[in-house]
Amino acid sequence: AGNNDTRASARALAELARWPAAVAALVPVPYFTRPAQAGVRAHFAHLASASPLPLIVYHIPYRTGQPLDAAGLRELARIPGVVGVKLATGGVDQDAVDLLGESPPDFAVLAGDDLFLSPLLALGAAGGILASAHLATDRFVALADAWRGGDVVRARELGHALAGLSAAAFGEPNPTVIKGVLHAQGRIPTPDVRLPLLPAGRGSIDATLKRLADLGG
Repeated sequence: AGNNDTRASARALAELARWPAAVAALVPVPYFTRPAQAGVRAHFAHLASASPLPLIVYHIPYRTGQPLDAAGLRELARIPGVVGVKLATGGVDQDAVDLLGESPPDFAVLAGDDLFLSPLLALGAAGGILASAHLATDRFVALADAWRGGDVVRARELGHALAGLSAAAFGEPNPTVIKGVLHAQGRIPTPDVRLPLLPAGRGSIDATLKRLADLGG
């Protein structure tokens, strides 16, 4: 919920009170306007003070144009009502390592780039918010359990296999391939997406289905 307009974001969050099943709101870092880190903090402090739900910061700088360093993310973590971050920086960079090396208590660092779930779990991430997990949910849960349980051999094996699945699922703009696969499996009624996205090609869908078959799922 929310966008780069603080007042409009607050209104969108207020509407979530109508949905009793919701337990948190995923809120993007303000995009396009690209405020300073102090402005980002003020944005989230204002939203958290009035939101009916705890907030998870959606940090995805390759879409927002707004980078935040580990120190800036820790500042957001100190805001009452901000309970986690979906970390989608396009890799495992120094700030991710820094943040996970000294993560604030009761603040969940969640992988947001499907391809990098396994290395972030190895560094101590709490979990992930992942589109490709719709295709093999049990295997992603098993991967998280393997890292938590210290089964490094199993975690590496699963991590590499699931990274291959995620790479195939993102072979065309997300979520086109995932919707195509779910439709091919009979799990959703149509693979359609809204413009400017177009449905994924058959080749991308088949490549992802093959990765799934290789997983045994």
